[in-house]
Amino acid sequence: MSAAVEPGSRTLAQVQASLRERLSGKKAPFYFADVEEAEATIARLQGIDGANWGAAWSQAGSRFEAVGAEHEKAGRSDEARDSYLKAYGFYQVGRYPVPSHPAKQQCYAKARECYMKAGKFFSPPLERVTVPFTGHAGEGNAVAFYARRPAGAGKLPVVIRWSGIDTWKEERHDINEAFIRNGFASLVMDMPGTGESPVKACIDGERQFLPVLDWIRKQPDLDASKIVLIGQSWGGYWATKLAHLYSDRLSAVVNWGGGVHHNFQRDWVLGSRNADSYLMDLTTARASSVGGTTYEEYADRVTQFSLLDMKILDHPHPPMLLVNGKDDRQVPIEDMYLLLQHGAPKSMRLFPGGHMGYTPMTLPTIISWIRATLRMA
Repeated sequence: MSAAVEPGSRTLAQVQASLRERLSGKKAPFYFADVEEAEATIARLQGIDGANWGAAWSQAGSRFEAVGAEHEKAGRSDEARDSYLKAYGFYQVGRYPVPSHPAKQQCYAKARECYMKAGKFFSPPLERVTVPFTGHAGEGNAVAFYARRPAGAGKLPVVIRWSGIDTWKEERHDINEAFIRNGFASLVMDMPGTGESPVKACIDGERQFLPVLDWIRKQPDLDASKIVLIGQSWGGYWATKLAHLYSDRLSAVVNWGGGVHHNFQRDWVLGSRNADSYLMDLTTARASSVGGTTYEEYADRVTQFSLLDMKILDHPHPPMLLVNGKDDRQVPIEDMYLLLQHGAPKSMRLFPGGHMGYTPMTLPTIISWIRATLRMA
């Protein structure tokens, strides 16, 4: 039997219907999952509680992990890569949206493991990097991220990307590939309060990004004068904050669907708790990001996060691009307009649809703007 859920949360049947719709369009959380196996797993789901959810997707992941191991042993690197990515895809669905149960925690550990196994066969290969982090009491002591560096003459411009509360550094491999094809080194990491981040989302959580900027400066093949930040969803908040606090260290910044002020007002927080664009457990994911166990804790803590109230939005900043879907119900579109009213002029592009404005032209538009801003041929 499924665990009890709060009023407004989705039923098993509703989640199954949404999963099938997302699978047909290869939308989150289905970026790598084998379609046939995913359909079978959706059908046999017994509940969306942590135990049932984690067990169902883990079963699918283990099947493809074993296939990947067979291919790797036989020296079939492409097949091993693809099978490990499918295994990773199922395991990461199993921890979705956050590993709030032991079964989901096991899925998250296996997702990272299989992503690294697949990453050995990427071109260029995946490198896991950890840098020391000096945090407050109770915080972690390292920042982990993935780096990929295409071969090329001279120093490489760098894109550092992170997402929001449920899309972590192992995901959106397609975005990384697009930037590598365009001549960038790709670094991906987790925002505060997610994945392997050493800190919870807090009013000074941007501290965790600074050791990564320092690391770039020490790399002989990376160009520290051409660093671009891309923050997706809530990650856009952190990219915007860094842009206004460390403008001298950055060349361009993209806020892709992130709120900065209205998003953290109590009325919006409470009114968006069951946004219909979110698959399930939005309240759990949000609470987890700030280290809370209840949605009330989240609502209380994020009232301090407003960049407008921090009075930094008129600080100097590098060129900024604001991107979102015009009908977003998870993040208020008013925050995009608020940013346009402060600081230096910015570029903005709204796309059809809801949160993030995913269309076939969204990522190409972002890449074109970055290349033009950095004056790349």
